[in-house]
Amino acid sequence: MPEFNIKHITKYTYEALVRDSVNHIILYPLQDEHQQVLKHDLRISGNPKVDTFIDYYGNQVGFFTYSERHKELEIYSELTVATFAKELPPDETAYPEQQWIEIKELRFQVPYIDYLKWETFDSLPELQEIVGGHLKPDITPYRTALNCCNFVYEKFNYIQGVTTVQTQLNEIWQLKAGVCQDFAHILAQMLRMADIPAKYVSGYICPNKNGIRGEGATHAWVEAYLPSYGWLGLDPTNNCIANETYVKLAVGRSFNDCSPVKGVYKGPSKHELTVQVIVSYDNGLSETTKPVVQQKEPEPTADFQGNSYRRNLELMQQQQQQ
Repeated sequence: MPEFNIKHITKYTYEALVRDSVNHIILYPLQDEHQQVLKHDLRISGNPKVDTFIDYYGNQVGFFTYSERHKELEIYSELTVATFAKELPPDETAYPEQQWIEIKELRFQVPYIDYLKWETFDSLPELQEIVGGHLKPDITPYRTALNCCNFVYEKFNYIQGVTTVQTQLNEIWQLKAGVCQDFAHILAQMLRMADIPAKYVSGYICPNKNGIRGEGATHAWVEAYLPSYGWLGLDPTNNCIANETYVKLAVGRSFNDCSPVKGVYKGPSKHELTVQVIVSYDNGLSETTKPVVQQKEPEPTADFQGNSYRRNLELMQQQQQQ
């Protein structure tokens, strides 16, 4: 039962005073029999009241307004989380046909419907052919999911900076490159096309000294639903099963359902965003991500006084998903 301490620090610095910053945060880890939050300290500039609710996907979401004029907004989240290893599904080859029958029966059942909807894009026929090549009646859904995960790992190059959180599937497919969120989006698409329900997962990989991609930072992976087992975490960025060194923050259909911070405010649009994640080992050692800074230029506007709300386009994971 490893325990991890995670600090997630988000800071906005504005070029001039702003006000009425309204924000939506998903910084509350999910809790189940495999993940227990022992402590959570959340501090926000101006000490605003944070109202919380559970969204459609089971995520705890916070909502707050910082009304006073300010030039900085910092959201400091510190967690202590205990994780428990999940027994892996047996790699049984007996009766795979029956397992596929059970999989196909999920297409009209809640809550699996949303996790079976796949997107259309220009290169879809090419991907359909590849997915079809992985579908064989004598191979179980479990083995099929592993094969799809391995395909993404082998065929896509891990390159930071070539995509953003707004990059569409077609561009990711053409580039055959990106970071963990792109790998997760492609794998989720493949699994859904194979009739296997797939969740997009946002969270952290806690350091275990293996030097895997995304270790000690925020990360994205996929959960596939398997008959007679449940949800299995698959990390296509590292071609492995997500287990006790992974801490889940949120789940959804895609990144858009899991963004840790997004919001609007009144004031000039130019600002700087800094994000830092610090993850401590259970033995007291720690690994720190370097602060990531992005400068945003002003948007053209006829009313520079800022009397209307402007959307904050820096979705957090663009900086964090390493």
